[in-house]
Amino acid sequence: MRQVDLLALQKYGPLGASSRMRLLQYLPWLEQAGVRATVQPLLSNEQLQARYRQGGYGAGGLVRAYVRRLLAMRERRRFDVVWIEKEALPWMPLWLERGMLSGVPYVLDYDDAVFHNYDLHRSPFVRRIYGKRLDGLMAGAALVLGGNGYLAQRARDAGAAWVEVLPTVIDLERYPQPFDASEQRRMVASPETARQEELRIVWIGSPATAHYLQLLREPLQKLAARYTFTLRVIGGASVDLPGVRVEVLPWSEATEVAAISACDVGIMPLLDSPWERGKCGYKLVQYMACGLPCVASAVGANKEVLGQGEAGMLVNDAQGWLSALEALVTNPALRHQLGRAGRVRVESIYCLQKTAPLMADLLCKAAIS
Repeated sequence: MRQVDLLALQKYGPLGASSRMRLLQYLPWLEQAGVRATVQPLLSNEQLQARYRQGGYGAGGLVRAYVRRLLAMRERRRFDVVWIEKEALPWMPLWLERGMLSGVPYVLDYDDAVFHNYDLHRSPFVRRIYGKRLDGLMAGAALVLGGNGYLAQRARDAGAAWVEVLPTVIDLERYPQPFDASEQRRMVASPETARQEELRIVWIGSPATAHYLQLLREPLQKLAARYTFTLRVIGGASVDLPGVRVEVLPWSEATEVAAISACDVGIMPLLDSPWERGKCGYKLVQYMACGLPCVASAVGANKEVLGQGEAGMLVNDAQGWLSALEALVTNPALRHQLGRAGRVRVESIYCLQKTAPLMADLLCKAAIS
């Protein structure tokens, strides 16, 4: 078996969900397949935490981060292939990044529509100078991996020679089969007991994305006036939803599965805009792996992940949210049916056990392209 040396230029360390799920969880599998990775994050866990606390990274820290990144890229020819999370040098000129990647094949990985940071920027100057920056980077890549069809299509339109869709997935070993003893907890006696039974509706994310919950302000308030439930927010900031019982839990990798599994319904509200169409629906995959039925905005990858409603409910407006949540709150059999379908879908498509062999094969082929 030929050894492939990979330089992984991640945006974040393990605290960054995209870095953790798009590459770090694959490393043991890649090692077994003969792909040996050297990981270099642009931004540290401490810098990401500072951004959540203070709203920014700090100029001094960013300068040091870019110096470290440039030094790492100078060593690129020691490797067979370079893996890049989104872009290696954000906001730097395209010619500089392409120059620092010359002489070695590189793979670009996208789980967000970061190209819209440039081409939809409010500044006409930024749009003119940087609007096609990532298109130029895609065009020179040996391989572009998109987390959903929207991202993959952008790469194809940019002229990328080789594009593959690789969804963001979970590791089944971290998500045990949910339909055992916990199944009885979810199956409340009858729809009539739903008014007394305290159910949990769960949302997981980061402080930067918790604002999406405000899209559900009215539906959740109306639902709370009729039924007893708690909205569990994992990893987000405090949420202002008067009349709705909310509990906010800190996120940790060690506790997230248990925190989701203790709930009954998972939600993923989104705006319908170009940026949101690039999201990969990872929180839906987490809910489904835990056997929870899902309600999600009918936007982008949400439709792909839920199989057009096979494993959950897709909604378009406030009334749709209220109707879907009320149906699940009052119908334990429906929760059970959708939860089971979601778990099956994760085991078939959205798990590391299915995607890791493909990832290893793609990287090995990119290394010799």
